[in-house]
Amino acid sequence: MKIIPVIDLKNGLVVHARHGLREHYQPIQSPLCQSADMFAVMEGFLKLAEFDTFYIADLNAITQQGDHESLLKKVLAAFPDIQFWLDKGYQAYESQARTPVNCLPVLGSECYQDDTLNQLSLFNKRFILSLDYSLSDALGAPALFTTPALWPDNLIIMTLAQVGSQQGPDFAKLRQFCKDYPNKNFIAAGGVRHVEDLIHLQQLGIKQALIASSLHSGAISQRDIETLKNR
Repeated sequence: MKIIPVIDLKNGLVVHARHGLREHYQPIQSPLCQSADMFAVMEGFLKLAEFDTFYIADLNAITQQGDHESLLKKVLAAFPDIQFWLDKGYQAYESQARTPVNCLPVLGSECYQDDTLNQLSLFNKRFILSLDYSLSDALGAPALFTTPALWPDNLIIMTLAQVGSQQGPDFAKLRQFCKDYPNKNFIAAGGVRHVEDLIHLQQLGIKQALIASSLHSGAISQRDIETLKNR
């Protein structure tokens, strides 16, 4: 099981994501770091474990209220050996021309409608698709959820209502995706509470999970991370 730390950026700071209610997100308070500064949070995670992949959500870009382009360029340059999965809302293929090699775009279904789905094919499957749900409702173009020909090999199943909820992942949804599309790599996102959740996900066939709250709280410890590497 591979853990991928999540960093949510809003108004220049790392925030604590809860239930997908982005307008209420507040700067992170964590024993891993002294502030909500992006670099402080990165260093805090890296002291916990040698993570080689991070997921970053630019919430300003996703909600079309500015962006963190300047900050993200500095981060990608400062950590050249780390792979960053970057979600910044709607991304046209043309905007990827200057993307560093250690950055992979995350295309979230919530930002695409049927008339913009043609953009996905231009990426030649060099992206990660996030299939976004409020709870049971799919967000974005309906065709994207039923047309696997549009999908890359790696897909995030993102249940926004369970992010930071401490209610556990959406096991039923993840189980169904793994059953219906066994040749795809599905990545769990939202609600992971502890190592038992990760073991349960692994039993479903999930090999990767996006996590923030449980790392910051210590519910998933350094020892847990080392143990999971060997499972």
